[in-house]
Amino acid sequence: MKFVKMHGIGNDFIFVEDLENKLVEKESEIAIKVCDRHFGIGADGLVLIRSSEDCDIQMTIINSDGSKPNMCGNAIRCFSRYVYDKGFVKGKEFSVETGDGRKDIKLNLKDEEVTGVRVFMGKESYKASDIPLKEGLKEIINFKVDVCGNEVLLNTALVGVPHTVIIDNEDKFKTNFGKNIEKLEIFKEGSNINFIKIIDKDHIIVRTWERGAGETLACGTGACASVAILNRLGHVSENVEVTLPGGKLNIDLEEEGIYMTGPGEYICEGEIL
Repeated sequence: MKFVKMHGIGNDFIFVEDLENKLVEKESEIAIKVCDRHFGIGADGLVLIRSSEDCDIQMTIINSDGSKPNMCGNAIRCFSRYVYDKGFVKGKEFSVETGDGRKDIKLNLKDEEVTGVRVFMGKESYKASDIPLKEGLKEIINFKVDVCGNEVLLNTALVGVPHTVIIDNEDKFKTNFGKNIEKLEIFKEGSNINFIKIIDKDHIIVRTWERGAGETLACGTGACASVAILNRLGHVSENVEVTLPGGKLNIDLEEEGIYMTGPGEYICEGEIL
């Protein structure tokens, strides 16, 4: 089974072509095996390239622990470059089917080489039923909780997957503090946790604890959710540069929804024995 390994500002993935859906029954088992950094290739997730009846191409992602998120911002940028370079799509604009629905892609090209990927991520949702939250909660905005003796204000939105934002301008929390928050009973299915340092209205720093993967160098959906939430709270503008441990993304809030722009880079290719 041939593979290509790519990364989106440090968030790394193994790509395998599965146009005929032959790996469906074993996809979680395969992901756990190949993503292991000691006994496998090593990655944050496995991405399968599949055909689609409704879009130009389909992306399926499985986390390193075998769980299946609906969406991953860094993965879809890498995916978009891969399918363009391999000829699975024609032209610099195309659609991708994901677990979170259709995503529209626009590639930045220089001499036919992909230099960046702009993804329409849709609108964020704060609705309890979308995230989902436990019964009795309408939304989580400036929601006060006590975690391990620390008073924390939580803000949660869905951008493909649930994301909770904690403003941490004083660098009070290490990223792995997120493991104490992601499974709070207020979240029916857990939540990714993003720690934010606001530099100014056009620039923030984000550290993400990703459910199913732990601390990560970058999270595209987390960057989108962070900007959307902070904009709602009045802290940032509609066009924000987001610095993550692995690199930078540009997030733009427009009337129709959120746009994310960033790179997708190749690492290596080979064959899984």
